[in-house]
Amino acid sequence: MSTRSASPSGDAGFNVCCFLRLPQLCSTCVAFSLVADMRTPRGAIGNWAMSFWCICFAMTFVVAIVECCRHPSHLPFFWYNISVTYACYAALLCLSASIIYSITYVQFLPYGPNRDRAIAASAFSCIASVLYVIEVAGMRAWYELKEIFFYVHTMRALLKVLETFVAGVIFAFLSSPSLYLHQPALEWCVAVYSICFILAAVVLLLNLAEWEYRLPVPFPLFQLVLTLLSVLLYVSALVLWPLYQFSEELGGQPQRTSDGGCRDELTYDMCTWDQRRAVAVLTAVNLLVYVADLGDWARQVSVGTEDQPRDS
Repeated sequence: MSTRSASPSGDAGFNVCCFLRLPQLCSTCVAFSLVADMRTPRGAIGNWAMSFWCICFAMTFVVAIVECCRHPSHLPFFWYNISVTYACYAALLCLSASIIYSITYVQFLPYGPNRDRAIAASAFSCIASVLYVIEVAGMRAWYELKEIFFYVHTMRALLKVLETFVAGVIFAFLSSPSLYLHQPALEWCVAVYSICFILAAVVLLLNLAEWEYRLPVPFPLFQLVLTLLSVLLYVSALVLWPLYQFSEELGGQPQRTSDGGCRDELTYDMCTWDQRRAVAVLTAVNLLVYVADLGDWARQVSVGTEDQPRDS
């Protein structure tokens, strides 16, 4: 394990990031408090958004406590990778909550205090996502990356974050087992999402803990094989999920109007057809991310080198 410590400029960056904790905590707290105070049923969408804001608030609070109790020079180096990785996830969580909550819930609310609270919650969620992005960008600018290497600031790390995050959103839309339990092909798709999520999470954790070189095989080759496997699995899911969900011959519903639960009004829950469509779109998005990841690792293996920290 590396014993590197932060540089003086790193301490400055650490202190600035600490000042971001309070507005991050306030914005996420206000977001879920406004929604919790609404006197109308929140439904699955409201509960889903609230859970995201609560998770971000709780994790930010834990990070703030750790950073307040320990001087940056006493924190292990991998802590900075972990905290920046969390900031990446928090930014994506708050941004996705703002977008989905606004599109599927807020726009259907009647004008009044509840609508105003919902709009304000979405606004504070956007503010929180911006604050987390500032933290990620700030850590990159404030620390001397020519001397201290941050795995999270590499393209391959950002791709892993995206792969696991998109898979997590897919799982959120698959919260109803009725979407897939009636067809073995759809159950296979859910297995694909789970397997690929676990593989990407393992690789991300190996890199964050700096254990990637303890493997018995070269890490680029190991990563290339796992990514190729994930691409093939996602290709099968991209074919099977729309085929069995939207093909009438296979028991699917080709049109949104064929789902009686889908109406252009506030229903507090996303209808089944929209959930199916969301999973199909996210499957295609994650496949593109995996293909980009595969191309990067294929290039690494072909030249036989890995990206190293840049020389000062």
